[in-house]
Amino acid sequence: MKKAKKITASLLVMAGISFSAGTSEAKELENLDIGKQPQREHISLVKELPEQISRFQFDSGYAFQYPDAVRGVYVTGHSAGGERFNKLTSLMDETELNAVVIDIKDDWGNLTFIPEENSPYSDIGKPYIKDTEKVLKTMEEKQIYPIARVVVFKDSVLANKKPELTFKEGNKVWKNGRGESFVNPFLKEVWDYNVGIAIEAAKMGFQEIQFDYVRFPEGFEHRDTSLTYGLGEYKDLEMENVQKRVKAVTDFVAYAKEQLEPYGVKVSVDIFGYTATLPEAPGIGQNFSKISEHVDVISSMIYPSHWTSYFGIAKPDLEPYKLVAEYAKLEKKKLGELENPPISRPWLQDFTASYLGAGNYKNYGKAEVEAQIKALNEQGINEFLLWNAGNTYTQNVDYTP
Repeated sequence: MKKAKKITASLLVMAGISFSAGTSEAKELENLDIGKQPQREHISLVKELPEQISRFQFDSGYAFQYPDAVRGVYVTGHSAGGERFNKLTSLMDETELNAVVIDIKDDWGNLTFIPEENSPYSDIGKPYIKDTEKVLKTMEEKQIYPIARVVVFKDSVLANKKPELTFKEGNKVWKNGRGESFVNPFLKEVWDYNVGIAIEAAKMGFQEIQFDYVRFPEGFEHRDTSLTYGLGEYKDLEMENVQKRVKAVTDFVAYAKEQLEPYGVKVSVDIFGYTATLPEAPGIGQNFSKISEHVDVISSMIYPSHWTSYFGIAKPDLEPYKLVAEYAKLEKKKLGELENPPISRPWLQDFTASYLGAGNYKNYGKAEVEAQIKALNEQGINEFLLWNAGNTYTQNVDYTP
């Protein structure tokens, strides 16, 4: 049945027709033995559907329920495809955690699985997750809410494959201090490339697409006139470079949301926490309010270790409760100004930032994780995600303090 539903969905898309899930006509279509009918009859059948069938809804064949509140963790492709995945699902069984954010397109621009041979993305697939269906089936059985992380504009693979889509320094593809390259948010080809990957994740069964690195490189305001790059449709707009970047990033988010609408998935965006404190981040093109208007979920990265002296806190990593509480108050006010605010689901810290140096950091464990969650809850924010790059999460945490 899972296969039949997918075939029906694709035929309807080809025919340009849509319908609402749950209608009797939709159920009749699901029961058809599509494979035994010539394609011409498929199209003709679809064209005869009544006018009230107004919206196509893709069905991956999996059944997931949105949790009472998403409480999730970050999972790399390696972890999702390896033994650690069993440990993580056991953690879900034993605690109030109920969601995972799995890398589908990683920080370098690779897919974390091998797509079908005829996929336009077959050359960027890596065998980290060898059996995506098994992973999703396990999550379905345990009712773990699956979120696909798609890293968008940080993409060294695409940048080196197609230098015309990136930023150049002289004749070379520009790299940041970590050796990473970005592709150009001004270009529609880059948008479609990433939206296509997001659609693949939706078809696989993920219930939400989380876009990360939806921005220009950090410090781009200092490079915007020295690097070589195209402006696409934004070339002739009469506005300052900062506003062009904000418009390009916001337009991408709105476009992605629209393109994913037929697949019934939620759309979320990761965003720097400090953007909520500014009218807009001048270099990277992120405007907290404008992006929030086009997503179902906004996930600010508010790890205490990532802040400089903010909110009157000299060393934020030492005061996780206070930092998160002050941020949450500010964000609550900012989202309250929107007509249809998204769900707030911040990223919290479950790692120790020893790189900050002695006296500037503390070891993060049960008390520090719980303090951050408590600070959110007190401001009416009940959803959160935990970040640990190695996917080793603190034991014995009360996730609903």
